[in-house]
Amino acid sequence: MIDAADQKPAATLRATAWSRIATLSARWWPAAAIVILLLGAGAVYWLKKSQAAVSYVTVRVARGIVARAVTATGTVNPVLTVTVGSYVSGVIRDQYCDFNTQVRVGQLCAKIDPRPYQAIVNQDRANLEDARAQLLKDQANLTYEKIAYQRDAGLVKRGIVSQDTVDSAKNAYDQAAAQIAVDEAVIHQDQAALESGLVNLGYTNIISPVDGTVVSRSITIGQTVAASFQTPTLFLIATDLTQMEVDTNVSESDVGGLRVGNGATFVVEAYPNRVLTGKVLQFRQAPQTVQNVVTYDVVIGVANNDHLLEPGMTATVRIVIDQRVDVPRVPDQALRFAPARLGTASAASGTSRASSATAGHGNVWLLRDGHPSPVSIKTGLDDDSYTEVIEGDIHPGDQVIVSEQRTPGAAGASQPRLTGF
Repeated sequence: MIDAADQKPAATLRATAWSRIATLSARWWPAAAIVILLLGAGAVYWLKKSQAAVSYVTVRVARGIVARAVTATGTVNPVLTVTVGSYVSGVIRDQYCDFNTQVRVGQLCAKIDPRPYQAIVNQDRANLEDARAQLLKDQANLTYEKIAYQRDAGLVKRGIVSQDTVDSAKNAYDQAAAQIAVDEAVIHQDQAALESGLVNLGYTNIISPVDGTVVSRSITIGQTVAASFQTPTLFLIATDLTQMEVDTNVSESDVGGLRVGNGATFVVEAYPNRVLTGKVLQFRQAPQTVQNVVTYDVVIGVANNDHLLEPGMTATVRIVIDQRVDVPRVPDQALRFAPARLGTASAASGTSRASSATAGHGNVWLLRDGHPSPVSIKTGLDDDSYTEVIEGDIHPGDQVIVSEQRTPGAAGASQPRLTGF
């Protein structure tokens, strides 16, 4: 049991504690209020500073060319290249043509040592002369055998010679006549051998079959040419270097729209800043399959009057399949743009519009009075960079929005900034 004397000190302690708490609260409350105010002001300042100023990147609508094209790589080649080989084997004795030599039809370019073939010709000619001499000899013998047979045929009637003598003379006469036929056949055979030898001797002269330019030489003096199994290539002669062609490999996915006569432009590595023009001359229906990739050879003709192009150059080709000239056009990027402030629904609708643009309709956003404004258009040809505008409330000079940029701005910024091309 606690008496009143014991309770008085406890009450006094509680009162003292509350008095101290009140004193501390009165002392720290202004400081806490100041901290709270500073934190709130900082939050407001941070929110205002975090607001971004929107700027739109625009492109001025203009008239121009919209061209759908196929891109491929190819090699520059002469229109006609003639391979000059050798029909006979032997050692190259003389060489008269080299790289870039201008040659005419029948011009001597090289000579194979003719001595082995000349010896064969001499032997064939001697054989022919021997056969002709043998013919003269057998013709004289035929004349004798004929006289002997006629004489014995007269004597047998007078009983001077026997019938067997006459038969023997007749046999000798017939054999002499047959020998004449054999000699004539031998002469024809030797004549053919001589002509063959002369042909082979003539083949020791390597001549140009066309007018043109030597673009390749594969022989040197002293080299042995072997033509036993296949004709060796000695020279390559391009008939006309003022007319060239580009052989390109076009993917099967791109050949559907190609037609003979399509225009083409290309550049070569030797002249990267010069665009050359040509047209499709031929579409070769011979597929080439490399690692399951099917391509077709499309030949493009090009004039080379200034001799800029050389055989073997690599060309990057752009073949125009379809083209519109001097038509209103907008960048493809404008058809895919939608303001970000419109939210996810706008992005979805932008995707829908991009899909419908392929089908012939789409939306673009024009910058009018500093604000984006949607415009529906009917689209035409698309070349993956620009799209033709067929119908719509859009005119040359309008600013079409292609993208937007958000940059940290002042708290009071309300009007978007404009950047354009």
